[in-house]
Amino acid sequence: MRLNKYLSEHTLLSRRKADMAIAEGRVSVNDNMPQVGQQVTPDDSVTLDGREVNQSNGSEKIITVLLNKPVGYVCSKNGQGSRTIYSLLPKEYQRLNIAGRLDKDSSGLVILTNDGDLLNELTHPSNNKNKIYTVITDKELGANDLEELVAGIDIGEKILSTFDSIEKTDTKTYEVVLSEGRNRQIRKMINKRHVSVESLHRKSIGTYKCDNIAKSKYKVI
Repeated sequence: MRLNKYLSEHTLLSRRKADMAIAEGRVSVNDNMPQVGQQVTPDDSVTLDGREVNQSNGSEKIITVLLNKPVGYVCSKNGQGSRTIYSLLPKEYQRLNIAGRLDKDSSGLVILTNDGDLLNELTHPSNNKNKIYTVITDKELGANDLEELVAGIDIGEKILSTFDSIEKTDTKTYEVVLSEGRNRQIRKMINKRHVSVESLHRKSIGTYKCDNIAKSKYKVI
């Protein structure tokens, strides 16, 4: 078994973060520094940050939580003065990692899990997981605005930011499909069209949805 897979199965690290930990020298195998991609067996002694990782860690039950995040909460364990989404969860779920953050001013689906493979599946850019949002703006977007948002908008990064699609569903209300995941991307892109976002709600990530979960509530799947 590859070392990163071993770590993802027996710790809270995703495979990508396990590779980072290996590269940073935080992991040892049989008291030696391993290489990224190295193979290990159950007989090997693996440590992470000086603590042994063993088969018993793998007996931890896989837990995945779907949370309908309200506006005003941050996706962080340390809110630095703001309320955090972890305050909405019981203590036993407060060690779970977040797969796909939302900013403080946005609401909707946040996935938390201790499944390293699921974290990697949902967050790694190469997997192109579709995320669907309901966006309400302060004024209507024109036809040219909609075309430009799909074609690409310069928000000050190396490459243009694009929506997979944007469809008007009501007056000043739009459904946005996005497979990228840049910081405050939807808000920045729409602002470039001289329109402001008044409400942003994430409905789904891949096949996961929060349609039947009340605001501030969660469901364990």
